[in-house]
Amino acid sequence: MKSFMLGKKTGMTQLFLEDGSAVPVTVIEAGPLTVVQVKTKENDGYNAVRVAYGEINANKVNKPDSGIFVKTEIDPKRHLKEFRVASTENYKVGDTIAVDTFEEGMLVDVIGTSKGKGFAGVIKRHGYGRGPMSHGSKHHRALGAMAMATDPGKVPKGKKMPGHMGAERVTVQNLEVMKIYKDQNAILVKGAVPGPKGGLIMIQNAKKA
Repeated sequence: MKSFMLGKKTGMTQLFLEDGSAVPVTVIEAGPLTVVQVKTKENDGYNAVRVAYGEINANKVNKPDSGIFVKTEIDPKRHLKEFRVASTENYKVGDTIAVDTFEEGMLVDVIGTSKGKGFAGVIKRHGYGRGPMSHGSKHHRALGAMAMATDPGKVPKGKKMPGHMGAERVTVQNLEVMKIYKDQNAILVKGAVPGPKGGLIMIQNAKKA
């Protein structure tokens, strides 16, 4: 059975192992989730489970989402996400999915939105080297040459240039689940995960484990 969860990044701390070594971990307030829709291959062309997470006032939910909650008679939630599954036999509308679907020691992929850093140059954004900083140099932190020679004689698509940095979807793979606190709906994963404190986090089985 596939394990998946939505949560909120709480912050980072460390765990001390039996050998005395310290391991950095990220604390994620995970779930509980409520199943609001079950999609099947017969009806929708693929198997998936749509879940809701997070408290919100009913008057702040948009009309399309509000219709889903009215139809299923489930209290409105802040976030709606869909996870593909191999089989939908174990899911039905109204079910609650808790953090106990994970196990300590398993590997997971964590998905979040990275911190936005606004407009950034190529040194900060892409790690370019700078030019000479001495007097007379007119090339300090600039991009430098962009196009090629006569052939093809143009700037290629995807050229690393200055622009908006951060605020994009980031996936960190193969993080180990170090600790699970079922009574507090919390999960501790080894290492750092993308996004600021309070940011929405998705956790699911590692694809490349």
